[in-house]
Amino acid sequence: MFIVTEAKDTQTLPLIEEVADIIQIGARNMQNFSLLEEAGKIKKPVLLKRGMAATIEDLLMSAEYLLSQGNYNVILCERGIRTFETHTRNTLDLNAIPVIKKHSHLPIIVDPSHGIGLADKVPAMALASIACGSDGLIIEVHSHPESALSDGAQSLSPQVFKVLLEKIKLLSAVVDRKVNLNGNS
Repeated sequence: MFIVTEAKDTQTLPLIEEVADIIQIGARNMQNFSLLEEAGKIKKPVLLKRGMAATIEDLLMSAEYLLSQGNYNVILCERGIRTFETHTRNTLDLNAIPVIKKHSHLPIIVDPSHGIGLADKVPAMALASIACGSDGLIIEVHSHPESALSDGAQSLSPQVFKVLLEKIKLLSAVVDRKVNLNGNS
């Protein structure tokens, strides 16, 4: 299992580099250009999460900071943006997936747990993300979400995750087959 750990500033980045397989730049730091430049000098993969008020263009330009320093192992992450909606934590911007795929060669994964913030809605958003062409998912799972110290409201139980994983496998096979039949990539 790979370790993904968030680097919050340039001072802790060297420590994170020592222990993490993938360095995460969180949504709050997506436009911390000093951190992006330093992470770009590291040869480990960087998971760059979209800020909640960032446009697709903002995300792609932040990725350019990493790429410009020589790190080409960049993974983009859609995790929801702030809108006027109040029933969910954020609005998961699923149209960002095909737009990013059109304008960038970088892989895009989706974090529906943060994107919607409601565990009972995460499976639907995860499946929609796969249908939109996501290259992967981040899904929070907790054995006892009701007693989690943080993010319990968006965490799936292992039982629910297992069912979702089977659905993801089936849908992925259909999406992959459709893409191959149409000659798209």
